[in-house]
Amino acid sequence: MNIFANIKQLPTELTDILVDSNGVRIERIVSQGHKSEPNFWYDQTENEWVIVLKGEAKLKFALDDEIIHLKEGDFINIKAHTKHRVEWTSAEVIWLAVFYS
Repeated sequence: MNIFANIKQLPTELTDILVDSNGVRIERIVSQGHKSEPNFWYDQTENEWVIVLKGEAKLKFALDDEIIHLKEGDFINIKAHTKHRVEWTSAEVIWLAVFYS
């Protein structure tokens, strides 16, 4: 499988689970201008390490209203129960996300 393969025009964000084993889940996420719904916050029970492989995105964090602008190659580790949202994405963003305990 190729991380950049099988991407077409998407009405909603696409998530593909690449690996799910022993408390670790790796996902490919494709966003095409998609962002979180108004007033929606992720509040995950797992930690999430995520890298932008293609494109750009902005994440907003509830605790301090901080906005992080991620560009290709940028990554961030988001601790469990850190409320955050996708504030903006460029025309095409390919994320690689690793969820772990």
